[in-house]
Amino acid sequence: MVRHMILWQLKDGYTEQEKAAVKEGIKSGLEGLAGRIPGLVSIRVHTEGLASSNADLMLDSTFVDAASLKGYSVHPEHVKVADGRVRPFVKIRLCMDYEE
Repeated sequence: MVRHMILWQLKDGYTEQEKAAVKEGIKSGLEGLAGRIPGLVSIRVHTEGLASSNADLMLDSTFVDAASLKGYSVHPEHVKVADGRVRPFVKIRLCMDYEE
């Protein structure tokens, strides 16, 4: 199995209400990919970190293997969510992929 973990910081200037809406859009968009991407075992977006956090959201996903993760990255449904609901709102993205 391969884990794909992403941490995002949203762009500055959003109100708390706007941040909540952006987070919900990212969460629903990415979690909506469950069962639609070959090799994607699980996907969850965490939006409510503790006050000690310096990231606004975290993606926690699992893939059958590295080839499945690579396929996910270019899959049209994932690209649509990433381009429409994630990238326009994010200033920092950190990624760690690893084998379990």
